[in-house]
Amino acid sequence: MSEIAKKEAKNYTAKQIQVLEGLDPVRKRPGMYIGSTDQTGLHHLTTEIVNNSVDEAMAGYCDEIQVVFHQDNKVTVSDSGRGIPVDIMPQYKVSALEIVMTKLHAGGKFGEGGYKISGGLHGVGSSVVNALSEWMRVEVKRDGKIYAQDYSRGKPKGKVTPVKKTELDWIAGAETGTTTSFLPDKQIFDSLDINYENLREQYREYAYLTGGLKFHLVDERLNLKETFYFEGGVRSFVQALNRHKEVVQAEPFHVHKQYEEVDVEIALQYNNGFAENVVSFANNIKTPEGGSHLTGFKTAITRCINDYARRQGYLKDNHDNLTGEDTREGLTAVVSVKIDSQLLQFEGQTKAKLGNAEVRPAVEAVLKEALDAYLEENPREAQAIVAKNILAAQARQAARAARETVIRKGALEGSALPGKLADCQEKDPAKSELFIVEGDSAGGSAKQGRDRATQAILPLGGKILNTERNRLDKILKFEELKDLIIAMGMGIGESLEPGKLRYHKIIIMCDADVDGEHIKTLLLTFFFRHLPAVIDGGYLFVARPPLYRVQKGKEIHYVYSDEEKDELVKYLTGKEGGEKGVVIQRFKGLGEMNPEQLWETTMSPETRLLKLVTVEDSPKADEVFSTLMGDEVLPRKRFIQTHAKRAELDI
Repeated sequence: MSEIAKKEAKNYTAKQIQVLEGLDPVRKRPGMYIGSTDQTGLHHLTTEIVNNSVDEAMAGYCDEIQVVFHQDNKVTVSDSGRGIPVDIMPQYKVSALEIVMTKLHAGGKFGEGGYKISGGLHGVGSSVVNALSEWMRVEVKRDGKIYAQDYSRGKPKGKVTPVKKTELDWIAGAETGTTTSFLPDKQIFDSLDINYENLREQYREYAYLTGGLKFHLVDERLNLKETFYFEGGVRSFVQALNRHKEVVQAEPFHVHKQYEEVDVEIALQYNNGFAENVVSFANNIKTPEGGSHLTGFKTAITRCINDYARRQGYLKDNHDNLTGEDTREGLTAVVSVKIDSQLLQFEGQTKAKLGNAEVRPAVEAVLKEALDAYLEENPREAQAIVAKNILAAQARQAARAARETVIRKGALEGSALPGKLADCQEKDPAKSELFIVEGDSAGGSAKQGRDRATQAILPLGGKILNTERNRLDKILKFEELKDLIIAMGMGIGESLEPGKLRYHKIIIMCDADVDGEHIKTLLLTFFFRHLPAVIDGGYLFVARPPLYRVQKGKEIHYVYSDEEKDELVKYLTGKEGGEKGVVIQRFKGLGEMNPEQLWETTMSPETRLLKLVTVEDSPKADEVFSTLMGDEVLPRKRFIQTHAKRAELDI
């Protein structure tokens, strides 16, 4: 910590802690504060404490954060920041630390002199985590001393007192800071099992976005230790997102500049793929639904490239401008803005979309000026970028022509549907289901066994086109995908109208073998790359057909794994009669089931198992699809070698 920072740290006292209301509502309605009580809510606890430490880093007072996941489900978060103030707040006659940990809306993010930039918008983090923890201990290092307080379900077990030695896992060498250890309350949460990989990706992003911040992660359960530190910041982030792709520019473009009250940092780099991958953040909080900063970014990119292309004669007077989609094909970018936390506005409780109107012109102005200069000063890279954009425009025009040929207006409205489609009688999308079925044999069984009122069946003849490697004009020429697009009725590309989707359950139903997994992956690639609105709307599912039919006498069971089958057989043979009479049938494909079996096991809403397809981490999903389905062979080979032992193959 610099001398100036140390001096300012002394001014961070109880006077800067303000209280807005008490803690009582949290345990009664935890979902209001952390979203849910499933694993997502459980992860939210750790993130709330980590965000407080990241706020210290953004304020310039912290350069290391450590997160430890213990064997006994406890979590410890430590930082090298200033340490939460421990002096007495006169109006409450207790330590500021106790107020922060036990009062809702108490913290240094409301008054003057605390945090100017903060990701903890509402200041409820620490107290909410405390309220939802069976046990918590906080230790603070300040002024050469260690102060501590213990809590049980939000209530202090004693006063804040100095202690001679620490009981928690501190960052080695930290002279000041805060360490918080907590055990989530099993009375609140469905499970206390934290997913390390999920949080690992989030905290790695924090390290990218906060220059000079070192992030230590320790998982005692998995015997893992990792440290993230990226001197290149968001430039390194973009390079990581593009690491399995052939890039157009050798080095990413980067700009970091203050515009009035908005700190703007952007890095971007084109690759030879077709997918757009733009990740946006506001005060280090990911904004998956974008907002004003992303709007400003898109406007500036489109304007810059069109202006440059016209100045250089790549676009003639008789040529239309490139569209935003043209200029962002194959673009990987990170857009990060930071503003005064008291001015920060998100749309919705999930902080998924930035609402500050003043951010849009700031991002637009900063990027326009810097990118104009970059294109002029780097003619080779500029020419490659514009050439790619123009090729995207030509492909878009070809796709439009193909779409006009194969997707007529009548088809989008439900007439002239594909001949292979066995449609349902129901016209209300909310009550309608479309099964995409592998193979004509299984398709035949599904058509016979379905509920004709609400279930439509579209058989696939075999493996479909890999849409990771093809633009929309090629996709529209592939018969199986063309039929699927027409059947769904919502269009694609420029003609996309999500509100016209004809089924609100689209169910991928494939065999439980290698070929079936491949077809499922090809379909997931298609939806992720070209129809993400289906996933975002919660309309895409994967059916889970059984692996075995086990019968003893008139008693019939369907099971979904070898382990489940073995347990069931053991149970049945334990009954009178022993092993005699137990018949086990292994389903190698959907086509082996008769219509009644297929209905009972995989299609009936009362008995079937469906997996909802969601995207929790879009950049990670983009990387996986690029690795597994892209043109580059080496990254795919490395992925297979790394994960070979975890593969479940039915050979």
